[in-house]
Amino acid sequence: MYTIGRLAKRFHLSRSALLYYDSIGLLNPSGRTEGDYRVYSEKDAKRLEQICTYRQAGLRLEDIKQVLDSPENSLVSVLERRLDELNEDVRRLREQQHFIIGLLKNNSLLERITVMNKQTWVSLLKASGFTEEEMVRWHVEFERLSPEKHERFLRFLCIPEDEIQAIRSLSMSAEG
Repeated sequence: MYTIGRLAKRFHLSRSALLYYDSIGLLNPSGRTEGDYRVYSEKDAKRLEQICTYRQAGLRLEDIKQVLDSPENSLVSVLERRLDELNEDVRRLREQQHFIIGLLKNNSLLERITVMNKQTWVSLLKASGFTEEEMVRWHVEFERLSPEKHERFLRFLCIPEDEIQAIRSLSMSAEG
């Protein structure tokens, strides 16, 4: 059995975090001492370990409670939703990076973006011997084979929305 202090220390949490988890029904102690102190079992510790794992994935406490209280398929849907949220956050952050570079009027700062970007991708293709015509043909084939993945890839390269639409339109018109 664990006291609240020992359990909090084991998981590097504050005592107040455990009190809060108790107040929202996320982690209730297994019992109380004669002095009315909370005591936690090994089962409670395992539940807290799961809570900490899901918190590390960025899940909200209400989602964690849902997953732990009714696990049938809710974990997959909650984690998929979280992944979609993270993808959206990354997309917004990339837009902010480009916006800041635009404000600074210094495209050479694109090299400081730590993900693959259009400039790096085009340089890679050119270094591999691709001509402009071959790059267009590459886009045409990608658009033809998998339009959704092509669009996702262009977003991954941090290409602005209007340019993505122009590349896809060109790819579709060159296809036919």
